[in-house]
Amino acid sequence: MYDSPDISVVIPVFNERENLRPLYEGIREVLDDMGRTWELLFVDDGSTDGSYAVQQDIALLDGHVRVVRLRRNFGQTAAMSAGFDHAQGEIIITMDGDLQNDPTDIPMLVETLETGYDIVSGWRKGRKDPLISKRFPSFISNKVASWVTGVKLHDYGCTLKAYRKEILDEIHLYGELHRFIPALAGAIGARVGEVEVKHHARTNGKSKYGVGRLLRGFLDILSLKLLISYSTRPMQIFGGLGMLSILMGILSAGATVFMKLAIGTNMTGNPLLYMTILAVLVGIQFITMGFLGEINIRTYHESVKKPIYVIREVIGEKSEKLALMR
Repeated sequence: MYDSPDISVVIPVFNERENLRPLYEGIREVLDDMGRTWELLFVDDGSTDGSYAVQQDIALLDGHVRVVRLRRNFGQTAAMSAGFDHAQGEIIITMDGDLQNDPTDIPMLVETLETGYDIVSGWRKGRKDPLISKRFPSFISNKVASWVTGVKLHDYGCTLKAYRKEILDEIHLYGELHRFIPALAGAIGARVGEVEVKHHARTNGKSKYGVGRLLRGFLDILSLKLLISYSTRPMQIFGGLGMLSILMGILSAGATVFMKLAIGTNMTGNPLLYMTILAVLVGIQFITMGFLGEINIRTYHESVKKPIYVIREVIGEKSEKLALMR
């Protein structure tokens, strides 16, 4: 086994016992033909169907293979994150464990990545999944995600992707944000590309995704937008909402006074008066939340020494020494 392989393939696994051996054999054949050093990481996400035993047998027979076993089912994002933390390659490939991704696409992903991209995402243009339950919801989700994040991809949900490890080191995952790594990376200046990849119908095992994933996907997109646009400036969103609420209160107060002067409406019995009070109070609360958020953000960055920027490269001897000192 190589100490520092060129390529790491990370595969989250949850109850895919029948698919693991043919998947491993396909990946091994492709990577051996590429003539580069490689490793394969299975991340067992609490499988209960005997998948772990199969992964263990493969790892015992092939020194290129390692298995990271989680204590229970934490979800695909957590499994991905565990794989990234343990991967040693400069290039990291992610794939599903259900044989729907094709290992023969790996060389194309790597070649495209090395033309100057930081991430190359697969596009399952000829996707072999049901139209109503998967393809149509995915189409809507991809359109919304591309519009909200500004990173235009046809297929955010395709697990088959190639990453430079240095980019993944800058990204911290939680929830179900693994699908939106390209958007998170794009927010720190990563160059994101997309290529068409093959897709096969599932023949063994059971799909882990249902229609409920669509709603969760939209909530994830909302969280993503807030993280990308306002994580370091919460006053921008809460303060804006507060000012809008106070403006509505001012307009409502003006209407209340006008009704009193013009037609003699009793102010104390006018619903607009209560709307005015409510809008102003809500506005003050929003602005206060924004202010508290600003304090928390500054405290966080100062306590963990987390920079608010990400450097692509440093050129020049003095600059390089400065970067090393930091």
